[in-house]
Amino acid sequence: MTSQKSSYARTGVNIDAGQQAVALMKAAVQSTYGPQVLSDTGSFGGLYDISALKGLNQPVLVASTDGVGTKTRVAARMGQWDTIGQDLVNHCINDILVQGATPLFFLDYVASSQLVPEQVADIVRGMATACKAAGCALLGGETAEMPGVYEAGEVDVVGTVVGVVDRSLLLDGSRIQHGDVVLALPATGLHTNGYSLARSALARLDWNEVHPELNQSPGAAMLAVHRCYLRDIGTLREAQIDIRGLAHITGGGVIDNLPRILPEGLGAVIQAGSWHIPPIFPLIQRLGEVDALEMYRVFNMGMGMLVVIPSDQVEHARSALSGDCSVVGKIVDGGRQVRIEGLTD
Repeated sequence: MTSQKSSYARTGVNIDAGQQAVALMKAAVQSTYGPQVLSDTGSFGGLYDISALKGLNQPVLVASTDGVGTKTRVAARMGQWDTIGQDLVNHCINDILVQGATPLFFLDYVASSQLVPEQVADIVRGMATACKAAGCALLGGETAEMPGVYEAGEVDVVGTVVGVVDRSLLLDGSRIQHGDVVLALPATGLHTNGYSLARSALARLDWNEVHPELNQSPGAAMLAVHRCYLRDIGTLREAQIDIRGLAHITGGGVIDNLPRILPEGLGAVIQAGSWHIPPIFPLIQRLGEVDALEMYRVFNMGMGMLVVIPSDQVEHARSALSGDCSVVGKIVDGGRQVRIEGLTD
């Protein structure tokens, strides 16, 4: 047995490190469990009691898988791993939220060339923090140590969320009409997209030193946690706002994401300057010499979630959200394209 362990360790895989990581994260994972979770940490498969879904007329499961991209490289450079897991969970929840779904449970995958138990535990604790805030169980996951597949020091973080929505409440954008208004819920920063370009543009800066244009360090600005919009959308629903469409602004920016929910024959006009753009974006644009239109295809530019509602409900929606939103555009006739008016380099 000793020789087998030693041989495996010589290939770069440490089984004990994986077990230590599980032990370190166990309490945080279990803190997300409700009575629906029937399995324990370490089970081969997570068990979730869905009998409560009988109360829905026609329950539809909605699932999504995503990652945080090269934001992990920012975490590595800053030596800070407690936010990456929150980013992942919130990103995935937002992706199913746009179809009206409420999250049930989450599964994670953390891989690297060499497992560092404390690092993995920090990542998963972050996931547990976000799951608990969203009422979502962190049902299971996997840690993989794969030397030769990942370069030394690299970490990959991926997750899957499963949620549910009653079919009658499913959001697919089909009810969007000409004249509807587009509201933007603010982003906290880059969220989880565009980091390859951002890292390149900001490469010559000291990421630990406060930058005068940011009032914080570039590293801190890039690690700002991806905002979860579950509570905001819940607030709008409670206020009986007729949400006709939601678009999570991730890779592709507003240019590529908003058209995904537009019916045939309709487009959108977004008015530049109608919302607050976090200072990290102009800094990236200037230092990276990035074209203005490309910025809107790579980054969210401060608009994390777009909400399409009837024009006569705008003030009611703004009041419900205590002003934490901006009227940024409208739905017009067109070919499922987004035009940004007033855009300058």
